[in-house]
Amino acid sequence: MLARISRRLAGLLATLFAASFVIFAAVYAAPGDPAVFLAGGRDKLTPEKLELVRQQYHLDEPLAEQYGRWLWDGVHLDLGRSFKYGDQVADLLAARLPTTLALVAYATVLFVVIGVGAGVLAAVRRGSWVDSTVVGGTTLAASVPSFVSAIALVALFGVQLGWFPVTGGGEGVGGRLHHLTLPAVSLALGALALISRVTRQAMVDAGAADHVEVARASGLPEREIVRRHVLRNALGPIVTMCGLVMAGMLAGTVVVETAFGISGIGSLLVGAINTHDFPVAQAVLLLMVTGYIVVTTLVDLLHPLLDPRVKESAA
Repeated sequence: MLARISRRLAGLLATLFAASFVIFAAVYAAPGDPAVFLAGGRDKLTPEKLELVRQQYHLDEPLAEQYGRWLWDGVHLDLGRSFKYGDQVADLLAARLPTTLALVAYATVLFVVIGVGAGVLAAVRRGSWVDSTVVGGTTLAASVPSFVSAIALVALFGVQLGWFPVTGGGEGVGGRLHHLTLPAVSLALGALALISRVTRQAMVDAGAADHVEVARASGLPEREIVRRHVLRNALGPIVTMCGLVMAGMLAGTVVVETAFGISGIGSLLVGAINTHDFPVAQAVLLLMVTGYIVVTTLVDLLHPLLDPRVKESAA
């Protein structure tokens, strides 16, 4: 187990290193000159002033030197200073990250509870109208983009019915839950459809095993068979997919936070890209990639504990 963890950690660090270089190079190659923005625009901008700005922010150095400086500072938790706000990037992330994490956690609870529940129900009632309803509903939910569902939720529950606020993140636990309900539902719809499909198929595959037929022939109650023999053996792919979807939700917050006017890291990334705020864009993208890699690594380490067959195969 220790050797497995060591290999995964080494792979995590190598992936983070490669991802950091790709992120830095991609932002570096983006159209527009950040020196022009830092100098206050093109009006009355002389080449001498532009060159001084480039020297001050090390924008005149080669790409490799800029990346090495940025990586060294990042290892020491120094993410630089925002071109637009003038504040430390770490402070901007610390101020906005709790709202985004709350949104992702809320959406995760929704798609896990409803998605897994709907998938189990469809598998248990396979071939019935319940199964058809779940499959049809999840197909419809998966086909609707998040920005379309966000607009529809705002129009119906925010404007017409007035049940939920349509902007802001709220204050306190109750206020935050109230404000984040519509964004969390919009973020969770596509994930809910995917998780319900995966759960249904995993339950069907696990239910076709020989030991399930033996348990059913021995007279065990159907509820006990589903809980102990079917759902337990189907947990591996279900948990893996839930982890992957949750890890990818950080990137999905970009659209939802922009649509609902939430001050999270998703909206911060959009503003940084629009204003060529390179340090903020690089830090947010690196944070999203780091979150995805860490969560997927944890899921990979957890998988053998849920399914002993994976552990035996690896051995």
